[in-house]
Order: sequence, then structure tokens, then C-alpha cells
Amino acid sequence: MCYTVKQLKEKALKRARHHGIKEDIIHYENELRQFSDYHAISGFAHPQLIIYTNAEPFRPVLSYWGLIPHWVKTEAQANQLRDKTLNARIETIFEKPSFKAAARTKHCLIPLDGFYEYHHYKGKSYPFYISSHNASPLLLAGLWSLWINKHTGEVINSCSIVTTRANALMTKIHNNPKIKEARMPLVLSPEKADQWLQGTEAQNRSKLTSFDKTLTLNAHTVKPLIGKKAVGNTAAASAPFPYEALIF
Repeated sequence: MCYTVKQLKEKALKRARHHGIKEDIIHYENELRQFSDYHAISGFAHPQLIIYTNAEPFRPVLSYWGLIPHWVKTEAQANQLRDKTLNARIETIFEKPSFKAAARTKHCLIPLDGFYEYHHYKGKSYPFYISSHNASPLLLAGLWSLWINKHTGEVINSCSIVTTRANALMTKIHNNPKIKEARMPLVLSPEKADQWLQGTEAQNRSKLTSFDKTLTLNAHTVKPLIGKKAVGNTAAASAPFPYEALIF
């Protein structure tokens, strides 16, 4: 699962800076001027994340977290549904009504500094921050959609993070006794990231078995993310914080 993330604009723009020219970057920065860095943001707040779509693979755009399928008819229906579409299980994206259209034609990358997950130990939960081993952005596989609000005419870009079965590290961390299996976001290498964005529907279907989970990730415990002692959306959210009671 992936419901709380860290995304800083500078790192999210790394892909655009690598592939774009100076004039493009200036234009992108202007388009993203409303974006505020997220040190720890919950998907249930439905923030706008920076993503890269298969329509324009090197152009960063803002997309609301919580995918709204094109067939949704009302704003009330959209608001009700998007709490359930923060994540999309890769095993079922071609079958689930909310995701199957996007799975065929609308893949995206979601560059994050990292994400948060809870570990359960002796009846308590401890938050972990997971990031890359070399401080580079994590490139998460995603799906995106364009939805037109028929009442206002507004076109809304929205997205979902694709999840997969957890690797060894995330299996150890994501041990919630209430879930059937440990999950994690589908984190892609730069080469696999480009593959995720490209291809026909048949090729996209075949990709589901081609993405491994061997990328090296770092993880450490952090201060509480919710409750009275929560550090909030500050840089301290992802800073290491040990718990004496936790044996991990």
C-alpha cells in the first residue's frame, strides 16, 4: 500500500531537467509555481502530485492523487470514488472498472523522494520512511486519467499509484496482521520507467510480469505522522527517529 508520500519539486523535476532544454524547464517551473513541497502528505487529502504521462514523457504536470475514471458522471461520485483509487493493484488493473481504461492507454510516472509505511510490533505501529539508496528520486509506476466535470466544465487530471507484492524489505515492514499480503508501490529503474510509459495494450499487458522488485531501498523509522505528536508536513517528517521498544 502507499498512502503517505514525500515529494519535493526539485527532485521531481530531475527527469525534465535531464531531457529538456533550458527554455522548457523555465516554462515547466512557471506551470508548477502553485506546487508546494510535500514532506509528508496523505493521499486522503487528495493533493496534486507532479507526474509524467505517456502523452508527454518528459513534461511534468500536476495530477490529483485519487484516480477519477472518465465515465464518472457527477462531482459527488468522483469524490466518493477517489478515496478508493489512491492505489491500483497491478494484478487487476485490466479488470477493475476504475482502472482498465487507464491501464490500456494512460500510464504515468510519479517521482517521489520517498514514501511512508507502518510496521506492527507488539500491538503498536511504527512509521518507516522508505527512499532510494542513493538519494535519487523513486520512479513509481502510475495510471492517470482526464475527467470532465460536466457541471463546471473543468478538466481534472488525476492519478493512482500502482502497487505490487512486496519485496523482502517491504514484506518485513508492511506486516499489518489485518491484510492478506504485504504490498508496496511498483518502483521502477530508469530503463523500466521508460518501458512502463510505452507500448500497445498487448505490450502493456505483457509488462505486468516483467517488472522486478530488486531495486535497493533504504528504510528507517521516523517520528509519528498522525496524532498529537505528529510532526506534520515538515522536513522533520522523514528524519531518522529510533524507538527503543522496537526490535526490527
